[in-house]
Amino acid sequence: MRFSPESLIEAFKGKKVLIIGDVMVDSYIYGSVSRISPEAPVPIMNVKSKENRLGGAANVALNIKALGATPVLCSIVGDDDPADEYLRLMELEGMNSAGIIRSQSRQTTLKNRLISGSHHLIRIDEENDKALSAIDQKALESHIKELMDDVEVVIFEDYDKGCLNKHVIEFTVDLANKKGIPSAVDPKHKNFHFYRNSTLFKPNLKELQQGLMFKFSVDDEHELKKAVDRLIGEMGISNVLLTLSDKGIYFQDQTHHGVFPAHLRNISDVSGAGDTVISIAALCITLGIPLAMIAELANLAGGIVCEYPGVVPIIMEDLLKEIGKNEILQEFFE
Repeated sequence: MRFSPESLIEAFKGKKVLIIGDVMVDSYIYGSVSRISPEAPVPIMNVKSKENRLGGAANVALNIKALGATPVLCSIVGDDDPADEYLRLMELEGMNSAGIIRSQSRQTTLKNRLISGSHHLIRIDEENDKALSAIDQKALESHIKELMDDVEVVIFEDYDKGCLNKHVIEFTVDLANKKGIPSAVDPKHKNFHFYRNSTLFKPNLKELQQGLMFKFSVDDEHELKKAVDRLIGEMGISNVLLTLSDKGIYFQDQTHHGVFPAHLRNISDVSGAGDTVISIAALCITLGIPLAMIAELANLAGGIVCEYPGVVPIIMEDLLKEIGKNEILQEFFE
């Protein structure tokens, strides 16, 4: 099937995506710095404004929503004030919170970023990444089983904060495969090897090197292929997207592989680019789009969000504008 840029975006509409993983509140504190503290050699920031945003797996949900599809979030938060704020933000975005479990044994992750002008001064994290209790794990798996009856793709958004573990991952991948539902994974180190037999795996360079426990040159495509061959062989994965930061993106399936370079950007903040990449990729695999096309679409979209400060979802108008002038993508469109 071939698409035009407009028909591709139109095809995303109506897709329902189950997103499982660690959610959090991203808090931004903006101010100005004009002097150093007399108490210690640190800047004094005069706070001007504050803003809270949905973060972690919830930013993937925002990207899915921005692309016209319907996100279904499934996660566990604490029974605390940040959880109240998280649920308030979900409601503001018009997202259903039926998949969110509140647990008295957990703490909701809150990331506080202090920003002065274009300078990110410090990030203060309030979190606890302890493992799920048996009760919480059972509740999460029950929610996943119920929610999967009505979705077309599953995204694992893993931040190593404790929501995902070996049992939850293997339970979900097995259930998805039995139902013929593709799964897309944005992994972290702790659970890296538990995503066997998933459909699409999207590590970054550091995550792949840590997961395979050896280093290789990002500038040598032969070495990249050798590493990904090993990943595919060990984990039975069908498709791999390897994000290479300012070097672009490497893609590999059973018959094709290659590298697309990064696009020249005025980089403001790389936070959240991976969320955009996995969102685009997951929606595209539901349409049977070639992995090479998925790779360049994701490469393009991930770069776009880096031009904005903070963790933000893709803006549809930006994406369509860039797709229209992208030479690599033109061969895939009508």
